[in-house]
Amino acid sequence: PATPVRLLLVDDEPGLRKATQAYLQEESFSVDTANDGEEGWEKAQQLLPDLVISDVMMPRLDGYGLLARLREDERLAGTPVVFLTAKGMTADRIAGFVAGVDDYIPKPFDPDELVARVRSVLARQQRLLAEAARFADADVGQLAKQITEIRSLLGQGGQGISGKPGGHGDGEVPQLQFTPREASVLQLVAEGLMNKQIAKQLGTSIRNVEKYVSRLFGKTSTSSRTELVRYALEHHLVD
Repeated sequence: PATPVRLLLVDDEPGLRKATQAYLQEESFSVDTANDGEEGWEKAQQLLPDLVISDVMMPRLDGYGLLARLREDERLAGTPVVFLTAKGMTADRIAGFVAGVDDYIPKPFDPDELVARVRSVLARQQRLLAEAARFADADVGQLAKQITEIRSLLGQGGQGISGKPGGHGDGEVPQLQFTPREASVLQLVAEGLMNKQIAKQLGTSIRNVEKYVSRLFGKTSTSSRTELVRYALEHHLVD
């Protein structure tokens, strides 16, 4: 039998935590729980879950704080995160997406909708990881040629990597925030390096590089290495 998908549920409301855990377990997920962001962070490091479901407003460490720690951790950076929140404010939803959350469900929620969204986020993660992994075997010469073509098309330019891209009159340039490691991976991808070379240069595993590339796909709404490089060059995210 396949190993069940491991979820970590972080919420400071005991009733909701217990009911949600029971429902998700009925849907064949393996579910561990934590009662606030600090405990969630400790458990995430031990368990390395496939997905984290977290409340936003919690004592000690809130959902944003937990998300930031996950994104900075080499082993957990690519872990999808779904926020649960009592707030229906658009500003809060935008803040969540800017911070790198994968989905957002306002409370009170329908358990069936939560399950559907969790499955959707996991399926998307698998597609992105598969696409990121495919580059390990891509034709290096072909990719280098494509990158050269993109650079010449756009003309040489750029102000280095930045969490806040500066476009030339594009108007609606997204305000992206990259962790230092995501920025390093993006720069090396734009230089035409394969995952294996990036892993060697950064002293990490190929699997971790795949996770960073998949997160970059998600943040930039791209789905191939060529699209990612084009996006990075157009928005002056790389040298």
